[in-house]
Amino acid sequence: MKLGILITTDRHLDHVSGLTRSAVAKGHEVIIFSMDSGTRFLEDPAFADLCNIKGVRVCFCDHSAQHQNIKKDRLPEGIVCGSQYNNALMMHASDKVIRL
Repeated sequence: MKLGILITTDRHLDHVSGLTRSAVAKGHEVIIFSMDSGTRFLEDPAFADLCNIKGVRVCFCDHSAQHQNIKKDRLPEGIVCGSQYNNALMMHASDKVIRL
């Protein structure tokens, strides 16, 4: 199963991390897309580390990150700078989607 996690707020990072780790531990793939104020998580090392977990893909909306003044040059290579197209791809590829 592929689980999509759509992050639109800068709250509940512990839930995002817990859901991601639990899903991967059960053999599922996880796709995370961050937008709006959810892009603030990009500056938190705990969020950035999720891209290093096998079976996890992390992407964010560049437009939202620009509006939140996120410094993208410090992000790990595993985090994809994208657009709402990446959100659409996540929605299409995921069996279930959770929005936080």
